[in-house]
Amino acid sequence: MRITPQIVLVFMFMGILGMSQTPNQDPPKVGLVLSGGGAKGLAHIGALKVIDEAGIKIDYIGGTSMGAIVGALYASGYSAKALDSIFRVTNFTELIQDNVPRGAKTFYEKEDSERYALALPFTNFNVSFPQAISGGQNIYNELVRLLFHVKDVHDFNRLPIPFLCVATNVETGEEVLLNRGYLPEAIMASGTFPSLFEPSEIEGEILIDGGVVNNYPIDEIRAMGADIIIGVDVQHGLATRESLESATEILLQINNYRTVKDMKKKAQQTDIYIRPDIDDFSVIDFDRSLEIMESGEEATYPLLKELSEIAKKQDSKPVIRNKIKIRDSLTINRLILKGNDRYTRGYIKGKLRLNLAEKVSFEKLKQGINNLSATGNFKAIRYELVSNGLGTDLILKLKENPTKMFIKMSAHYDDLYKSSALINLTKKNFLLKDDVASFDFIVGDNIRYNMQYYIDKGYYWSFGINSNFTDFNEEIPFELIRTNFDVPDDPNIREINLDVTDLTNQIYLQTVLREEFAFTLGVEHKLLRYSTRTLNQLSNESAEAFLPEPAERTFFDDSSYFSTYGKITLDTYDDKYFPTKGVFFDSDFHLYLLSSDFNENFREFAVGKARIGTAFSLFPNMNLNLESEGGVKLGTSGVTSFDFILGGFGNDFVNNFVPFMGYDFISLPGNSFVKAYGRLDYEFAPKNHLLLTANFANVADDLFRTGDWFSEPTYSGYGLGYGFESFLGPIQIYYSWSPEISEGNFFFSVGYWF
Repeated sequence: MRITPQIVLVFMFMGILGMSQTPNQDPPKVGLVLSGGGAKGLAHIGALKVIDEAGIKIDYIGGTSMGAIVGALYASGYSAKALDSIFRVTNFTELIQDNVPRGAKTFYEKEDSERYALALPFTNFNVSFPQAISGGQNIYNELVRLLFHVKDVHDFNRLPIPFLCVATNVETGEEVLLNRGYLPEAIMASGTFPSLFEPSEIEGEILIDGGVVNNYPIDEIRAMGADIIIGVDVQHGLATRESLESATEILLQINNYRTVKDMKKKAQQTDIYIRPDIDDFSVIDFDRSLEIMESGEEATYPLLKELSEIAKKQDSKPVIRNKIKIRDSLTINRLILKGNDRYTRGYIKGKLRLNLAEKVSFEKLKQGINNLSATGNFKAIRYELVSNGLGTDLILKLKENPTKMFIKMSAHYDDLYKSSALINLTKKNFLLKDDVASFDFIVGDNIRYNMQYYIDKGYYWSFGINSNFTDFNEEIPFELIRTNFDVPDDPNIREINLDVTDLTNQIYLQTVLREEFAFTLGVEHKLLRYSTRTLNQLSNESAEAFLPEPAERTFFDDSSYFSTYGKITLDTYDDKYFPTKGVFFDSDFHLYLLSSDFNENFREFAVGKARIGTAFSLFPNMNLNLESEGGVKLGTSGVTSFDFILGGFGNDFVNNFVPFMGYDFISLPGNSFVKAYGRLDYEFAPKNHLLLTANFANVADDLFRTGDWFSEPTYSGYGLGYGFESFLGPIQIYYSWSPEISEGNFFFSVGYWF
């Protein structure tokens, strides 16, 4: 066929027309990969701030461990600046250590945590150690709150930015891709660093940190459809021997043998590779969060031009992220429990303290979860918040602690009880659901024991049985004995060694309206014995008699007393020994109805006492604790064994012995007293306290009847001391003095009082 000029023109026109109708090439899809690295992962936030500044639209995000947490928050809609603001005010130490606030513990649990220095699982007569330092509960609570706006998104591809993260199946060692489920739970599993956090369980799989198998999920992001990969690598390289200073660092080094080698290849596959200068930081340097975030920003700024070029290729409108309002409250309509085999719904609901179908703050929800966590009955507490149309379902997924028995230990020294060591056996679910039985055996200069059985019913009346035996002796003025008991005068005796024995058995009901407030009603049996060997020894010595056997005792009282009692207690102190905030109120009223009447002088009588206090901060690290206290014996009974006796220093005194700085133990007796107390506490270094104490009191018989309780204080005392919060409990050293007496006293205490 002959090609004419006309045919050529037609084909040229058709070609030009076809070219003009060819669609523009699709803009590239950008994937973001964020590696794990513990605290170093905070550098991701700084890098994201520069990426946002460049105008890049991220289409896919994948992360591991800390990269999963930052990536999920960004994928849910938070801007880099918003993340910067959130993490700047986050107390990472508090989150990671998972310390349950004292206010989340019931009074039984408060006593438990403030008595023992060490607690170990004790199963089948074998002692074991906990799997991890923390259960990660505080971190999980915070993630639930921050991600509440995407709580109903269970396919992570439907997030504002499609997202995935990686975890490791601890049983098989295989990689687990998490792109569905409950977002806080998924990213928590991805960041469960071995030994630091308890393993997570999702759909029957036990998961730990994804960094063990894949710390930089670049292939997974490519598979999602990314054309360009921007990666931020904050992985820990192989450390030198000088850097391996902790178990965490050694575990990380073992894990990094594989990931460091893999990273060389993955870095070459990354289009924009960002490596912040984080070698001077460790994986646990959360207290240097601001420096780490700045390092991410500094490492990314030199790449701003390249990032801007990618943004131009995307040819998209500037990315505008709506500001996410972090919810502070919600309405829970239904409570759905899963995994509670040994603990009843009433027990769990009572701990949560939530009223359904009423608005509740996230802070109160967190408090309820902490209440459950404080019991130690659950190895893991995970929960989902899911919309149900009218409000929100709280789906509580509990993993009960399989360990029911614990062995606990502590040691203590003070000037009254002297040296003592405590060994405890605690058994949960001893007889019934929701119960706990505990037995302390205390050996040392004075043998003692403490037995407790408690059925915790939360909102409802709980039931308890206590039995404790206390024994100690102290040198006291003979005049004090003559004042309180019918003893012949002997001018040759100035002091005697008084032995005090107290056996107390109680059965009680208790309702805890909140973890800080309790009302108790009970019945009590008390065997009270005051005795000495001193009088017989002196009598025999004056007769120059030879004593082949120890001298017989002289008893001042050896009676059993039976009473009913009631208590009201409010305790919001943040610490028992060094409170910095909170209020305290404790009132006790005993009505003594029967007695074996050793001294043949018993009539019905009552003893009431109350203590009220507050603690607050005056300046940074400077706290003031103020308290007032009083007690009175009511009735005409001649029994003096229940009189109040002031003197000495310490906590948890038996019966009606009351500490009073400036005087030695058992110095100031009377059937009524009032006392004012103040302590200035300067924490000049973490856990180190400089203490200045003053107290004033009136103590005498019938103080309230005569009106002398309101007169100028008769007794005063002052103390200058040092306190240290050790792993055994508080160490306190005091020098005390009083203007009324010439001699000062040193008081020394080590460990928790018990």
